[in-house]
Amino acid sequence: MATAWSLTIDCARPRRLAEFWALALGYAERPAPSGFGSWEEWFSRHGVPEEEWDDGAYLADPDGLGPNLSFLRVPESKVVKNRLHLDVQVGGGRETPWEVRWPRVAEAVERLTAAGATVVREETLQGRPDHMVMADPEGNEFCLV
Repeated sequence: MATAWSLTIDCARPRRLAEFWALALGYAERPAPSGFGSWEEWFSRHGVPEEEWDDGAYLADPDGLGPNLSFLRVPESKVVKNRLHLDVQVGGGRETPWEVRWPRVAEAVERLTAAGATVVREETLQGRPDHMVMADPEGNEFCLV
């Protein structure tokens, strides 16, 4: 049996980065834990100081299939290349024919750059574009496949 897991991303602006990744992945804000009407109610009940209530943002896959994502404010900025990155399969993944996949990737590049991402580089395979290496608004690398 697999173990449930989530991904936590350290960042400077949790809400802004969560908004970007919600757009990139089709995720939504994660509802407050069961029994609580809001995250603020949960924070209050658990003694989180009010000045820290904006130190995190939380996303979930609306279909309940993907992992939850947490974005936590940290004081230090990103310094080196990620050792872990996401391959966002906006084109359907490499099993999708290139003629179908690549226009989807190109559309996602436009949509995500408009939302604050930057193109790092285009990778080719056998003489044609294969995937795009990009960075989110805080410089975390990811690929569009």
